[in-house]
Amino acid sequence: MNDDSRPDGSAAYEDGHGALGDAEYAEFMELAAEEGFDLEDIEGAIEAAGHGPLPVLAVVGRPNVGKSTLVNRIIGRREAVVEDKPGVTRDRVTYEAEWAGRRFKVVDTGGWEQDVLGIDASVAAQAEYAIEAADAVVFVVDAKVGATDTDEAVVRLLRKAGKPVVLCANKVDGPSGEADASYLWNLGLGEPHPVSALHGRGTGDMLDAVLEALPEAPAQTFGTSIGGPRRVALIGRPNVGKSSLLNKVAGEDRVVVDELAGTTRDPVDELIELGGKTWKFVDTAGIRKRVHLQQGADYYASLRTAAAVEKAEIAVVLIDASETISVQDQRIITMAVEAGRALVIAYNKWDTLDEERRYYLEREIETELAQVRWAPRVNVSAHTGRHMEKLVPAIETALEGWETRVPTGRLNAFLGELVSAHPHPVRGGKQPRILFGTQAGTKPPRFVLFASGFIEAGYRRFVERRLREEFGFEGSPIHISVRVREKRGKKK
Repeated sequence: MNDDSRPDGSAAYEDGHGALGDAEYAEFMELAAEEGFDLEDIEGAIEAAGHGPLPVLAVVGRPNVGKSTLVNRIIGRREAVVEDKPGVTRDRVTYEAEWAGRRFKVVDTGGWEQDVLGIDASVAAQAEYAIEAADAVVFVVDAKVGATDTDEAVVRLLRKAGKPVVLCANKVDGPSGEADASYLWNLGLGEPHPVSALHGRGTGDMLDAVLEALPEAPAQTFGTSIGGPRRVALIGRPNVGKSSLLNKVAGEDRVVVDELAGTTRDPVDELIELGGKTWKFVDTAGIRKRVHLQQGADYYASLRTAAAVEKAEIAVVLIDASETISVQDQRIITMAVEAGRALVIAYNKWDTLDEERRYYLEREIETELAQVRWAPRVNVSAHTGRHMEKLVPAIETALEGWETRVPTGRLNAFLGELVSAHPHPVRGGKQPRILFGTQAGTKPPRFVLFASGFIEAGYRRFVERRLREEFGFEGSPIHISVRVREKRGKKK
């Protein structure tokens, strides 16, 4: 059911129409013109929703060199927390940015605070993960201080990774500081771009260099070959049985299993024959708690797990059915949903449950996981192999939902009936209406709805629920964006 790929493997969004074909796009634009929308806005909305993955720019460097200030300058608003002391940024934070008409993601990384590994090692590990996940890197160096031993260590990582690098010499507030910046040629990363992230000086030239370094679209980390193995990430808290499940589906002991939680540190890729198909399962380290509260090996294991989810097509979240569903379980599910991955929830250790625990588990699922009722559920036992045969059908169902595309004509017929039967509530004497819409992309399904006024969040959730009832999308998150028609005559 995947309409957004072509026989040669190229994605349909490359032609700027999202997942719409030429004829469907022309028909849709005609409809938009009749409703009084600005056609440039329509094109932008479809491109924004149907772009597929955006190229990723990582901003790396030592603590307190001004990475977050530079990120705020790039995205054009104060989002990243800035304070005049090192170690303020702890989590990896992603923002969307635009420069010269091109959109990309910016990842702000923390120069991780001191721990048992020492600051140089921890900064390098943080940078290593950010570099691995990025398409290009801005390496920020304090021009006033010059290149330190830690900077040299990050340079070695950058050379090893082979990613395009733009060298940013920050804190150059005037012409006198440019001499300091010129010393950074010695790093061997090419021309240092003198910048004052605080005042904006030189950032435009640096961003022009960034656009030259960034690809138009990132390399797909999944689905690169037609008929190749689908990538499945096994994620969950420590000791929920991820490695045991992998061993059971593989039919042999592929990975180490121990009662001690946290045995797995690095993601383990395994090609496994299951249900007549070859799958690439990725066993990941358990995620204990919020990343910035972790230390040492646990912290880096969590970063690698997040990277494994980004590279997967579907996440199988394992939950220990014998224990109460925790906030951490919910956070892990949210991570998979926010990454836009298909989702299956597997309740492990089902063979250990008595009737009372099953009753309370069902109540917990209803209250704690109501936001992912659409995800297929399997009750399994990695220890005994119970219901393992149900895992592949659940994965296939979720992937089918993830790749489902609804033709624009059929979608608009559905929206017309929906709006007639259940109009938006009147607010301030006005009743906004959804006029028409289109599905601009898949993996996951992304919809753009065009309306006469602001559509409230509650009504958007209602539309999403009805879309699922009508078209399925089982096992897949859905992204819905709404564009409001500007008043006629406002644009000349």
